[in-house]
Amino acid sequence: MKLFQLAWDDLIKGIVVAAITAFLTALLPTIQAGRLPKLSELGVCGIAGITAGIAYLIKNFLTNSKDQMFKAEPNETEVKTPTA
Repeated sequence: MKLFQLAWDDLIKGIVVAAITAFLTALLPTIQAGRLPKLSELGVCGIAGITAGIAYLIKNFLTNSKDQMFKAEPNETEVKTPTA
């Protein structure tokens, strides 16, 4: 993936990150209080999940295919492959 571009799999992975974050954020108060989370607590969990998903998408938007942040995509001539 090139710098400043997102693929569909990035979006799917961002949604997965958001869902896992929201679930884990809801799990901690549930375990601590010994009860199910209240509706207001679930709202906070949802916001935390959405924030984590957006952060993941921003990170992928700002990295190139070599996972380097804020660097342009390397040219084909710059990429060195090991010879056997």
